[in-house]
Amino acid sequence: MTSTVPALGTRTAEGSALQAVLLDMDGTLVDTEGFWWDVEVEVFAALGHTLDEAWRHVVVGGPMTRSAGFLIEATGAAITLAELTVLLNQGFEDRIDRALPLMPGAARLLAELSAHEIPTALVSASHRRIIDRVMISLGPEHFSFSVAGDEVARTKPHPDPYLLAATRLGADPARCAVVEDTATGVAAAEAAGCRVVAVPSVAPIPPAPRRTVVTSLEEVDLPFLQGLMTYLG
Repeated sequence: MTSTVPALGTRTAEGSALQAVLLDMDGTLVDTEGFWWDVEVEVFAALGHTLDEAWRHVVVGGPMTRSAGFLIEATGAAITLAELTVLLNQGFEDRIDRALPLMPGAARLLAELSAHEIPTALVSASHRRIIDRVMISLGPEHFSFSVAGDEVARTKPHPDPYLLAATRLGADPARCAVVEDTATGVAAAEAAGCRVVAVPSVAPIPPAPRRTVVTSLEEVDLPFLQGLMTYLG
């Protein structure tokens, strides 16, 4: 991969370079955003309701409580949030047990970050039970730790998960590169003050200050992430 950004270890005029990389999970590292929607469709079909395809963009990338709550209200289904959460998590686990495809470039990027000992954390709105299952395929050795959506008081689109991850890594959020695939995740990372690389999975994400949009993780390597720190401001 050819890159014109500074070489690894380069320090910018503002001070220290890249301090940590924070990665979303669903739709970013693993090709599972479609899994969630398929499970939601199946669960509500069993309850006698058909989901509107337009709702897919509403529920993608958000916390389970928000997505499930929206679908209950939109359909009027006779099910509690707690009951629906159990059904959705179980349906998702069943799917990833059958297949868990990684996004193109994900394995290579994780191996590169590990090889260069870059502090890396997984930051997801998914619940801990789901993250732990997925981490088996991703390789837990690639991450210092992970942050789950059911372990913070406010998950994405609030900045809390990314602020927590930066704090635990001893990193300045402004020196953290975040890789996300949804507008919800991007909003959380930007609210935390991080540099964001958006790799849209379901809905388009426009470029913006402090945000770089790419079409695939194949375009992202460590020099690319290091180069983002050059343009702080």
